[in-house]
Amino acid sequence: MSSDKKHELLIVTGMSGAGRSTVGNALEDLGWYVVDNLPPQMLGPIADLFSLSESPLPRLAVVIDVRGGEFFSELNEHLNQLRSRSINLRVLFLEATDAALVKRFESVRRPHPLQGNGTILDGIAEERLRLLSLRESADVIIDTSDLNIHQLSTKITDGFSIEQSRRLQVTVLSFGFKYGLPSDADLVSDARFLPNPFWQESLRPFTGEDNAVSDYVLGQPGAEEFIQNYVAALKPVLRGYMQENKRYATIAIGCTGGKHRSVAVSRRIAEELGKLDDIAISLKHRDLGKE
Repeated sequence: MSSDKKHELLIVTGMSGAGRSTVGNALEDLGWYVVDNLPPQMLGPIADLFSLSESPLPRLAVVIDVRGGEFFSELNEHLNQLRSRSINLRVLFLEATDAALVKRFESVRRPHPLQGNGTILDGIAEERLRLLSLRESADVIIDTSDLNIHQLSTKITDGFSIEQSRRLQVTVLSFGFKYGLPSDADLVSDARFLPNPFWQESLRPFTGEDNAVSDYVLGQPGAEEFIQNYVAALKPVLRGYMQENKRYATIAIGCTGGKHRSVAVSRRIAEELGKLDDIAISLKHRDLGKE
């Protein structure tokens, strides 16, 4: 497979029950050639096969998971071999919380592939352990805990459509620290250094999407300075992501509840990043509406 970016190889892996089938179907709809449950030992030969094609069609997605048994343990080794050949390779890792995975397995009344004589949670814990190094080396991590199949399909379309594949997909995500860190964030920053509009009785019912709250937050000393300096620091990072063929990044901005400060600051950061070339911006508010 040449390094001229004409051919793309996407490895889809991650936790059982996290949505690999949904992702595979969405990729097929986008024109990818999808191969499910391929033994890692076959990655090299199938990559060679696609590299021989003269057509621009070969955008190959391979779904690999623990169903491969003992063969799966060799996946990292074969991925490193592909990377050493300068193949246009990305790894998409799907994960979800224990609670979300247990609920999904119970809803379909199927055991976890690794639970053996234990519980579903035993199987999940074993799988997390086996996938740890693979997750750490993944190019894209998507937490599907709060996504239904339609939302997950949309997220895949946003990140892996032919039209978007030449651009870096950046999601600016507001969140509340009280609800936990977003597990799929590449970069996390903290807006809690700014005064909290919650303590202003006239602003408390509103959110960072309302002008009154946004003007209050962004008008505080240091707010605009932080935004401009942070965006300036992000520029070489995002350029580096593109040079390393990383095509999806999540930048998370947190405050206490994810309602006021993080929302207003995320909007401004998304606005500034949207001015950059070759970058597609998506703005999401994870915890808005929880309070």
